[in-house]
Amino acid sequence: MPKSALGGPVEPTDGEFPRAALERVTGSPEIRGNAVTLQFDGPSTFSAWLEAIESAQRFVHFENYLLRNDRVGRQFREVLVEKAREGVQVRVLYDWVGSWATPRKYWKPFRAAGVEVRAFNRPSVRDPLGVLQRDHRKLVCVDGTVAFVGGFCVGVEWAGTRDEPPWRDTGLEVRGPAAAQAAMAFERIWSEEGDRVPEDLSDGPESAESVGDCSVWLIEGEPWRARVQRTLQFVAASVRQRLWITDPYFVAPRSLSEALRAAARHGVDVRVLVPANNNWPLVGSLSRAGYRPLLQAGVRLFEWQGPMIHAKTSVADGMWCRVGSSNLNAASLLGNWEIDVGVMDASLAGQLEGLFMADLASSVEIVLPGGRSLHKSESVGALLPHDSHTPLDPEGTLASRLEAMMAAGTGVVPWHMAQLLRAGSTFGGALAGRRNLGREDRTVLGTVSIIVLVAAVLAALFPAVIGWAVAVGLGWIGVVMGVRAIAHSRRARIESLLEPGDTP
Repeated sequence: MPKSALGGPVEPTDGEFPRAALERVTGSPEIRGNAVTLQFDGPSTFSAWLEAIESAQRFVHFENYLLRNDRVGRQFREVLVEKAREGVQVRVLYDWVGSWATPRKYWKPFRAAGVEVRAFNRPSVRDPLGVLQRDHRKLVCVDGTVAFVGGFCVGVEWAGTRDEPPWRDTGLEVRGPAAAQAAMAFERIWSEEGDRVPEDLSDGPESAESVGDCSVWLIEGEPWRARVQRTLQFVAASVRQRLWITDPYFVAPRSLSEALRAAARHGVDVRVLVPANNNWPLVGSLSRAGYRPLLQAGVRLFEWQGPMIHAKTSVADGMWCRVGSSNLNAASLLGNWEIDVGVMDASLAGQLEGLFMADLASSVEIVLPGGRSLHKSESVGALLPHDSHTPLDPEGTLASRLEAMMAAGTGVVPWHMAQLLRAGSTFGGALAGRRNLGREDRTVLGTVSIIVLVAAVLAALFPAVIGWAVAVGLGWIGVVMGVRAIAHSRRARIESLLEPGDTP
């Protein structure tokens, strides 16, 4: 029987997770008949996106939290503009906060070519708290036949430069009825910002052709729905042997953290992989603050030593896996629009486990004082189901690439919690000048410094003005919330008087 790279048997799970229960927690019906391909390399992923867009005949739906005005963003702009000029309907939806640093001039060629471009949830006087709810999805849909979902944003970080390797991320290429369902998911969020997509543009999943054997659940995250959180809590309660999670901004809500701890206490091999060098240092510090209770319950924590790992994945018992845009923190799980794909397929889950093991080869394990790492080097190929030539990887190329990733890794080295605490706050190190700042860090740090300095000067010169400004701001928020409460109350009363089937 094969063993995992950290010791212990890797056994296939006989049973599957209850499909009816998965439909309830994910908020999605089971969508059968799909072909799903794993993506974990930025340049090759972008090539697949571009190839699919170039083949579009009817429409392209392009949605991303972040589009940068760099060589990657301009490359996608050129291809999307060209398709629009050919008569293909092209729609681009970006998040206003995520892309706030992208200049206006970047969007002008889109509009000049007839591409419909919308910014999601711009700041509004009527909704001052709307800035807390973002479109964090990464979704590309072409003709309702192929869709791409995952964590990849459109920027040079994911493609790499001469001096910096690309960020590690993970996505899925989905073909079949689930791709048609993904197109409908785009159309629903598109309508949040204006007119709807024409109803005759795309067909539903019920009329799509079956192209494979994968069952897919399309998990559409919406504010306060907590679908990914409920899904992972259910999986943690149902898993028998192992649950492996990769997350870049892991600050799990208490209920999810407890679900992981409970699984580990009952003998499940629970592992969480996070970045050691987080592009948002403050989030990295918050993540580390929650290590101790997880470690005490038996959850194993690893920090990836590369430039940044941005993947959002989970895989359970070599059978169920999730890949998407949701981060395991309250802002993402409860506040954002997200999109993830759940898949019940042993071949894909085996490949995702192999990818996880390859990432561990470049990771440090965090252990409590007196603890030790259980790492034992093992071939990634042994972890893939049956053999390295799976239905999703017929030539064994994935296994060979994972072997190369492990060979290039540093190996899992234990770090004790005391060492981690002595290392200090990553964000504090950045503020003190002991750590290089990434693009987001520089932008945020510079912007915050200017705001703080201006506020300090104004407060010193005009203390009464600052006091009135704070009072006006708080009054504005209070009035907006009160008006909204009255409006919802009136709507509830009207709906209570309607007959079944009527619309208000």
